[in-house]
Amino acid sequence: MSETPPAADAAPATPAFPFEYPVTVRFRDLDPMGHAHHSLPLIYFEEARAAFWRHLTGRDDLEAIDYIMAGVRLSYRARVRFPLSARVHLRVSRVGNSSFGLEYELRGPGGRVLVEGATDQVLYDYHAERSKVIPPEIRAGLEAATGQ
Repeated sequence: MSETPPAADAAPATPAFPFEYPVTVRFRDLDPMGHAHHSLPLIYFEEARAAFWRHLTGRDDLEAIDYIMAGVRLSYRARVRFPLSARVHLRVSRVGNSSFGLEYELRGPGGRVLVEGATDQVLYDYHAERSKVIPPEIRAGLEAATGQ
């Protein structure tokens, strides 16, 4: 379920994290201390989440993103330095009635875990301005991506 073939310096997707997405640490990502600013993993995870959702739903327009964020957690394991080609490994951690959880690992060369994260999303009907039930076809895709 990889978005693109793995880079030579990155570990391939594992059954525990069945989706992966490449990211590049850019010079503009650096903070005054010389490593990627602490907020950047959120953006890397967002890019991976959007790619996963496109893959899952088969839709790539803006309206395809029919969920909202309910929570975010990050744990930093090592400095994210420049230059770096890294990979976000993603799996579904839980599937509820209208919400689902995702877990992430930002891995550098050799598969070293640099940042771990988790997010909670709620499917959302923007017209009705309320949560909505996860449709059966999306639920099946989410359940298949649990890595279990």
